[in-house]
Amino acid sequence: MKKVHIILLVLIAGAIAVLISFLHAASTYETVAGAKQKMGKTVSLIGKLDKTQPIEFDQKNPNYLSFTLIDSLGSSVKVVYNNPKPENLETSERLVLKGAYKNDHFECKDIMMKCPSKYKDDMKAAEKNIQNTTQTPPAENVSTEKKY
Repeated sequence: MKKVHIILLVLIAGAIAVLISFLHAASTYETVAGAKQKMGKTVSLIGKLDKTQPIEFDQKNPNYLSFTLIDSLGSSVKVVYNNPKPENLETSERLVLKGAYKNDHFECKDIMMKCPSKYKDDMKAAEKNIQNTTQTPPAENVSTEKKY
């Protein structure tokens, strides 16, 4: 074999190894039941804050936060987050949590909040504006030509 062929084969093998390592590191969203089955392994949970349950945090220990998360299937889990409480926790639409299920709770390492879109109200206003313009009769035929 020529040196060029050997170098190409080594590069291809290296590229395959890099792709396999990325596939192993890629995470998918789990349900509460899936996180319980993978106890102790780092997973990503997606869900919303259960506003019927209390959010526990202490001013004396600002690095403790506990709340309940509901996943898309309706299962709930107690979440313990050992960092300061995020500002917009209560107003977020969805939460993406990275961590591991341990004992009877989900030990969260990182929280990413999906906040409500600031354009929702604008979209409602735009839809209303469109409805109003389609319901109003068209303006009279006004000529824009300038007459001299």
